Amino acid sequence: MQLRGPWVVHLTGALQCFVGYFFIWAAVAGVIDRPPLAAVCLFMFLAAHAQTFFNTANVVSGVLNFSGYSGTIVGIMKGFLGLSGAILVQVYATFCKGKPSTFLLMLAFLPTLVSLLLMLLVRIYEANSGNEKKHLNGFSAVALIIAGYLMIIIILENILTLSIWARVSTFVLLLLLLASPFGIAIKAHNEGLKRAPETFFVETDPLFDNTHQGSSSKISAGDSSAYEELSDNGGQRKDSSEANSLPVKEEDMNLLQAMGTLNFWLLFLAMICGMGSGLATINNMSQLGQSLGYTTLEINSFVSLWSIWNFLGRFGAGYLSDFLLHTRGWARPLLMTVTLATMTSGHIVIASGFSGNLYVGSILVGICYGSQWSLMPTITSEIFGVGHMGTIFNTIAIASPVGSYIFSVRVIGFIYDKEASGNSCSGTHCFMLSFFVMAAVASFGCLVAATLFFRTRRFYQAVVLRRLERSSSQ
Repeated sequence: MQLRGPWVVHLTGALQCFVGYFFIWAAVAGVIDRPPLAAVCLFMFLAAHAQTFFNTANVVSGVLNFSGYSGTIVGIMKGFLGLSGAILVQVYATFCKGKPSTFLLMLAFLPTLVSLLLMLLVRIYEANSGNEKKHLNGFSAVALIIAGYLMIIIILENILTLSIWARVSTFVLLLLLLASPFGIAIKAHNEGLKRAPETFFVETDPLFDNTHQGSSSKISAGDSSAYEELSDNGGQRKDSSEANSLPVKEEDMNLLQAMGTLNFWLLFLAMICGMGSGLATINNMSQLGQSLGYTTLEINSFVSLWSIWNFLGRFGAGYLSDFLLHTRGWARPLLMTVTLATMTSGHIVIASGFSGNLYVGSILVGICYGSQWSLMPTITSEIFGVGHMGTIFNTIAIASPVGSYIFSVRVIGFIYDKEASGNSCSGTHCFMLSFFVMAAVASFGCLVAATLFFRTRRFYQAVVLRRLERSSSQ
């Protein structure tokens, strides 16, 4: 991505998105003969795979452009990704209601066109505006307003039957809210142009850039041996000769080097526990609600509002982790530990089966599940460097489908089949044991994340905080 630019990644994703969804639409609409199952799976793979390309280009570019507040920018982008499902539901309800094939055709064209039109704007900017925090706060406020607006619409749709004019009106307002970040970006760009003559020499000083990259990468590229232990000499840091003995110098870790460290596998294991159990919860939300006697309206509300809780977790964890890192010096894995502990309580609440448990449990699990998606990429960039960040954090993200399969099929599915009489099951016993198991898993993930925190806290104090100070001083 660094050689050709993020636009190449966006272009590749756009092509996959169009080909995947277009051929799915063509098969559903009868434009082409019924394809074999393997071909349909390939179309679905391309359609889903495109999101990874969009996600990687945006997240890595955001971390490089806003290195001082990487948690916030990742939280914003991951948060909007979490909201995208709710936004597309509004598109379907407004324009494609009862016409699923039309919706598939829209999915082939809309994301592709948006990506093609805007991909040249996604690039690495050398300059630092000096007002990153102010502009990111503006983006954050817009994101929260959009999430709140969507939550109100979702609740109203589940209670009332909206007329077509009401749907169109609410959708137009949603589009205006989605377009509002352009105003913040234009304002920031204009401020940057005014400041450019004053900061040109500082921002483009190659000596400073090379020194910064070299000093930080030597430490971040190593495993825990570079920062985990202090010398026996009264807690003094190891001298520079030991740092120079690290296997990787003047460059960030690649995937194989990262996989050779214990920290990689601790992060991967924590994500299996957090992402896997969270995804398994939403995958079984409908059956869970039915077994506990919730109405169809309530179940639809749980499922629809999941995207809101997911957003709050993604955005909130990114923003809060930056705040705690800048003000208290607390390493991000500490917040991951806290969210996994909270997720444990969420699973216990769901397993308990008391009246209204899904209201509380879905909020806790949804927020904590979303938080992993903003914390994991940011921690990856700080521990392993940004040079191969996209490859490394997408590899760690494999933990999500792996964990989902284990807990959805091998735990929840297996136990549900044992408890069910026929094809259905009713009562708290249907999922109680499953969610107690997932509570234990999330608790184990909390311990794993705590281990990662204790292994990296001195690294954060010695390297990451110093890197943030240099970034903010530019």
